[in-house]
Amino acid sequence: MSHPLAVAAIGFWHVHAGDYVRNVQQHPDTTLVAIWDDDEQRGRAAADEFGVEFVADLDELLARPALDAVTVTTATVQHRDVIGRAIAAGKHVFTEKILGTTVAESQELVDLAREAGVALVVSLPRLSDDYTVAIERVLDEGTLGELTYSRVRLAHDGWVAGWLPEQFGDPEAAIGGALTDLGCHPAYLTRLFHRADPLAISASYGHVTGRAVEDNAVVTAEFPEGRLGVFEASVVTTPGAFTVELRGTEASLMFGFGGERLLAKGGAFGDHWQELPLPEPRPGAFAQWVQHIHDGTTADDNLRHAVELTRMVVAANESAATGRTVSLTGEPVPVA
Repeated sequence: MSHPLAVAAIGFWHVHAGDYVRNVQQHPDTTLVAIWDDDEQRGRAAADEFGVEFVADLDELLARPALDAVTVTTATVQHRDVIGRAIAAGKHVFTEKILGTTVAESQELVDLAREAGVALVVSLPRLSDDYTVAIERVLDEGTLGELTYSRVRLAHDGWVAGWLPEQFGDPEAAIGGALTDLGCHPAYLTRLFHRADPLAISASYGHVTGRAVEDNAVVTAEFPEGRLGVFEASVVTTPGAFTVELRGTEASLMFGFGGERLLAKGGAFGDHWQELPLPEPRPGAFAQWVQHIHDGTTADDNLRHAVELTRMVVAANESAATGRTVSLTGEPVPVA
């Protein structure tokens, strides 16, 4: 293993490709050595921008003994093939969500990585953010009581402002629209806050811009004991928004809604909204990946979140397409 780790960037289809390249260049234990893309013009442009070699043959690149790891930001539909080839070549993998187009694909990649002894980490950045750390502390302390309802919304203006690449509207390459990409973050946060896997999913998608994939999405997840979690995404919202609302049997929490503040009210917090301090964030997903490589450990929590995220996204897409609630337990969903 090289010191620093030699990393290649695989694919520049996704808007976060450049962000992960900068992570590689800025981390003291990693160095960028090459770029591959199935679109040669796009790949060569990226290689010129970041000052490294462009390699046209992916298998030749993955076969290099001096290469330790790769970041993967190809089209979602290519993840199984590209990540699988990287794992087979013994390379550590940091990838953009979602991990696979199906739950079976995602679990297969997790199993392959574990068998090969390589570190696989999926970029789920909001698990590490300061507000998430603060909310988890409140949940641990029990001051919210029993969480009965949550709502997490993430939105931006990508398609009204014209900066979101048009390939994000390709249902085959992207496997979906606003929910599959942007809505992943509210989805895994919803599961985290409820500390349980949802029992059923129902979704409604809107097509404001007329593209083949949705640009507005609202999803309701049913959790044990009648608890509900709503997560939403939009790529046609100006200005963008990220909000969290948690309602418990004793108190409530709110984040966003016009400011980067976490507010609490009720029970031990009193009868008026009060601002809670935000702690230091956890190390980000990329830093965790590098640490797992050095330690020879598996990112069990991250991978569990990644597989269950795929399950939630696939169920939401099915629900929106069929107009039916989708069970995640194998049990039939009662019809009202």
